[in-house]
Amino acid sequence: MTFALDTLVELLKAAGEPTRLRLLALLAGGDLTVSDLTEILGQSQPRISRHLKLLAEAELIDRYQEGAWAYFRLKQDGEATGFARHVLGSVSSYDPVFMRDADRLAAVKRNRAEKAQAYFSRNATEWDELRRLHVNDREVEAVLLSQLGAHPIEALLDLGTGTGRILQLLAGSYQRALGIDASRDMLAVARSNLDKAGVGKASVRQGDILNLPLDGGEFDVVIIHQVLHFLVEPELALKEAARMLKPGGRLAIVDLAPHRLEHLRDDHAHIRLGFSHATMQDWLMKAGFTLEQAIDVAPRQMDDTALTVTIWLACYAQTAVDEMPELKAAGGL
Repeated sequence: MTFALDTLVELLKAAGEPTRLRLLALLAGGDLTVSDLTEILGQSQPRISRHLKLLAEAELIDRYQEGAWAYFRLKQDGEATGFARHVLGSVSSYDPVFMRDADRLAAVKRNRAEKAQAYFSRNATEWDELRRLHVNDREVEAVLLSQLGAHPIEALLDLGTGTGRILQLLAGSYQRALGIDASRDMLAVARSNLDKAGVGKASVRQGDILNLPLDGGEFDVVIIHQVLHFLVEPELALKEAARMLKPGGRLAIVDLAPHRLEHLRDDHAHIRLGFSHATMQDWLMKAGFTLEQAIDVAPRQMDDTALTVTIWLACYAQTAVDEMPELKAAGGL
């Protein structure tokens, strides 16, 4: 890791100040707000904001908006990130200042976890009811892991991250990951779960799955887990996923197979009652994907209320079916 003289001097200036070095150490542990950092460091909000601005200008940290709140975290990639991690690796774990900061950070995370758990408890009954309708989550997760294989993932995007379960499940496979969800309450649950699991290389952010606040072509794998049946136009989410992927990147979709449980529309806001293989393949081709696998995971005891989960794995080929008319004749699975 080498830098030009001017670049190195700027990085040293940004990191070489006690408060800013403490901020880098805290932000290496996950997403925090200015209020969180003010509480931990015991400094004024304007002062903390000024230090964060300097760190952001040096590209050592990321800033993103979530409603009225701004969150910060250590940048996950780039040369400046390597420099920051090297500097933080040189800090003594027994330094009293850093130990005190770590204790206060733990208190902030405990408070966050308590709030998240309160929300989770209020909605647990609804989620448990849905889980009872379809195949066991662990069986679905095992198939998903098998389909993705053991290949290391540089960058993962989880659309509709919910509780952050996918980010935890695949934590051993990726170098960095981002989860997107529209609900701030669910993001609070996800952050708490990532904290408890010690997953520091993943972050979550508020966003619209149909209009992501991200540049395109950044990710190797995109996952859409039990989200599409809530959307009026699910195919638009596939096109947005394609925009996020690098050429040759993979998309994994986990959702319900076609079913007749009409009450899910009113009781749980389901707009679509599952997806057939043919429909999904058509949407994937139009978005520029090549379908590689489609696996149905059925409940062990089938009855009128049992739901089958399907996992589709596709590769982004960057060639939409509209540009290749001969593909339109391709049949479904």
